[in-house]
Amino acid sequence: MEAIRKQATKLREQVAKQQQCYYAPELEIAVLDYYLKSFRGFLRVFNAVLKQFGASGYGGSDTLVTDEAELHQHQKLERLYISTRAGKHFQRDIVRGVEGYIVTGSKQVEIGTKFSEDSRKYGAENTCTSGNTLSKAAVNYGRARAQMEKERGNLLKALGTQVAEPLRAMVMGAPLEDARHLAQRYDRMRQEAEAQHDYHGVWAILSPKLFSYPSFEPRQAIEVSKRQAKVREMPGSPELAMKLESAETKLQDLKSNMSILGKEAAAAMAAVEAQQQRLTLQRLIAMVEAERAYHQRVLQILDQLEGEMTSERQRIEAPPTPSAENSMPPPPSYEEVNGMYASQAHNGTTDSISYFLGEVMHSYQGQSDVELTLSIGDYVVVRKVTNNGWAEGECKGKAGWFPYGYIERRDRVLASKIAEVF
Repeated sequence: MEAIRKQATKLREQVAKQQQCYYAPELEIAVLDYYLKSFRGFLRVFNAVLKQFGASGYGGSDTLVTDEAELHQHQKLERLYISTRAGKHFQRDIVRGVEGYIVTGSKQVEIGTKFSEDSRKYGAENTCTSGNTLSKAAVNYGRARAQMEKERGNLLKALGTQVAEPLRAMVMGAPLEDARHLAQRYDRMRQEAEAQHDYHGVWAILSPKLFSYPSFEPRQAIEVSKRQAKVREMPGSPELAMKLESAETKLQDLKSNMSILGKEAAAAMAAVEAQQQRLTLQRLIAMVEAERAYHQRVLQILDQLEGEMTSERQRIEAPPTPSAENSMPPPPSYEEVNGMYASQAHNGTTDSISYFLGEVMHSYQGQSDVELTLSIGDYVVVRKVTNNGWAEGECKGKAGWFPYGYIERRDRVLASKIAEVF
């Protein structure tokens, strides 16, 4: 403001020296008009500075524009600047979020790895005296936990290399900064053109006032004509015309340069915006794919672990099945059985001399040619039962021995089941 006041004072003194007989009120009006217009220009510059600090260095769209094309160029650059600024902030938010996730995930990997080591240590020591079921489960869990933490570490590494680093490089990259600098140069040149436009306007206002007096009274016409002639003869008048012409030339040069720079800035900002949108979308997709692959792999590990632990639990909780190999001697030969039955019949102590049907309750795999192979649900015609736990009978057309404890006697059986026996 002080600089504008000094410039107005200097101009007023210069005109006063060149035109000693100039009508003072008219000069004061011209100087005041210039002062007001300069003050308006100062306000525009001041508002632009405020917007520059408030909107990250680019002015608003309410400043003076020279024509419709320039207005369109300015509005396009303003939209591109806002878009790239928002995209940059979003990229920075993604980088910060991923970095925070990596820090937290690394701590989780550390805790999970320690947990897996403790589980495997307990399983390896096997201090339980009644069995090793829990020890096996602990070893399996420790192994699965170590695999899951390894997958988590791979996920964190992928997020760092495939998401955070590319986005950080673009946020800090030269293309974005160069495009933003071009836009800011364009805005400064535009403000300079506006200031030059105001300067040109001042000379356009002062020139008619120096050479014409349309508001004077008729009685002053002769005096005014004399003064006009005197002013035209003064050496200062051509200087004013040269200054006006110089201002016009400078204004045209600024407009031309501003138009070229505006096109370059718009092209650069548009290219950066397209790259920004494309790269950010690619990194988001890469992040989703990495997390999806991680969760799928962890699900596979957990499914396998659950199957192992469930199978072990079912084995423990299942009722014990008879074991012919551990609790019974091998089946007797037919000669021994025939002799035994003859002796029992002579003494009247035969175990069983009548046939009956039995349903197989536990499967049995025959160990020799004289033993039957039984499946759960089969029916057997029992013909002989010995005192050592073996029985002889027929199932599915084949006769042989089998553990008697594997079947249960049935007094009533469907006719279709009886047909299956033979």
